[in-house]
Amino acid sequence: MESNADAPGRLRVVSFNIKLADRIGPAIEVLRSDSLRDADVISLQEMDETGTERIARELHLNYVYYPGSIHPTRNRYFGPAILSRWPIERSWKLNLPYEAPGRKQRRNATAAVVNVRGERVWVYAVHLETQLRATARTREQQAAAILADADSAAGPIVVAGDFNSWGIGEYFEQQGFSWPTRDVGKTITVFSWDHIFVRGLPLAQPTWAGKVDNVHGASDHRPVWASLVLGRRG
Repeated sequence: MESNADAPGRLRVVSFNIKLADRIGPAIEVLRSDSLRDADVISLQEMDETGTERIARELHLNYVYYPGSIHPTRNRYFGPAILSRWPIERSWKLNLPYEAPGRKQRRNATAAVVNVRGERVWVYAVHLETQLRATARTREQQAAAILADADSAAGPIVVAGDFNSWGIGEYFEQQGFSWPTRDVGKTITVFSWDHIFVRGLPLAQPTWAGKVDNVHGASDHRPVWASLVLGRRG
């Protein structure tokens, strides 16, 4: 496996839903595995503040975290986080449209501008509403809110997370994004919901995306990764 330390033009992005931040120790070991250990940017979902801080501290990464709402079964805040070994110049919380029935929860994205070797990359960590509580159209509207926020981005854009849908990828493609994780296969049970979308970043050859199948019980999701090229607009 090629190391990013030996590839100065590469940008490795990882996305991992760590189920309710329950098994942080095993998740850290997964993030230290060969396919993930040189990640430049990591998008995490279903995170609390304590778990996010521990992962960032043990992996020596910068991080930003914005919770969405209090989970009704855990009575603590959860939301997406962005971690990076590069400076995070600024960050913000983006509230997404739609309030789920029953739980009355509203999803959010965590957004940041990450300075990677002098190039500013707009990153969004995302967890869209589930199929049980929202339609495909609702998830598309949530994705549209993210893209509207990114419309003023002056550099490459990365949107990574748990989209609770495979088909949402076709929407991102229609908006001019590449979909490097399109063919990674199942990322939770029989579904392919964890993905990375990019604009303004070509895919690295010959291996540009994949997933880690053995997560040692850290989550019910499998993390995905994509290898991209900085400095050339794709």
